[in-house]
Amino acid sequence: QVHLVESGGGLVQPGGPLRLSCAASGLTLEHYDIGWFRQVPGKEREGVACIRSNNGGTYYADSVKGRFTISRDNAKKMAIMQRNSLKPKNTAVYYCAVDIATCPQWIVADRALATARVGSWGRGTQVTVSA
Repeated sequence: QVHLVESGGGLVQPGGPLRLSCAASGLTLEHYDIGWFRQVPGKEREGVACIRSNNGGTYYADSVKGRFTISRDNAKKMAIMQRNSLKPKNTAVYYCAVDIATCPQWIVADRALATARVGSWGRGTQVTVSA
């Protein structure tokens, strides 16, 4: 059974860094795309970033492009997402996600379609950017 555990969330000062980790088990990670979604109250979950299993290609939502960086370590079965200079608008619950070969479909305007493409989810980690 696939199990994803996020870590690295919490209270962050505006302008501070973010480093989220996702530890995966119950799967051979190199066969899976892996990435991150986020959700704020009252809104649907949106795809933020993902990285392909086959070639390491990365995909980012337009709202985070150039500011967030995603990486993966198949040997450690982990994915990392980082950014510097967090802003209050980055406050959200961040979820790790995996699926086979659907990563590009996570970063689309239709959020319901994007979430439907995900095979497995973590439980999420709250990131709050506030002074």
